Amino acid sequence: MPGERVLALKNVTFNEPFFPGHFPHRPVMPGVMIIEALAQAAGVLAFKTAKVVPDANTRFYFVAIDSARFRKPVEPGDQLVLKVTFKRAFKGIWKFHGLAEVDGVEVASAEIMVAPETTGSKAKGDAG
Repeated sequence: MPGERVLALKNVTFNEPFFPGHFPHRPVMPGVMIIEALAQAAGVLAFKTAKVVPDANTRFYFVAIDSARFRKPVEPGDQLVLKVTFKRAFKGIWKFHGLAEVDGVEVASAEIMVAPETTGSKAKGDAG
């Protein structure tokens, strides 16, 4: 639903550049990459919530993360489903809840905060 939540999908393949080193005999998607995927989905939702089309002068920055939890490894062949929900905007910080699942099972979650760029941005600090 525009402005409230976004659903994104990442097919995790063995040829991802991080797998050879993480870990060579047991490839596992790094948690930081899962969090980044959630943050990217939150950024898409921020643009939809603000009703702004991304351009060279409008951007949202990933500014904070809270309550990150990793529950199960993500491996090559998994389909990572990212569910991000808008929670609130307060004093220029937008808060989202992110949930990552594989086969309907939670593998990671976090509270993601983003902020619109304040100089020349069409996206201001309050949603809607």
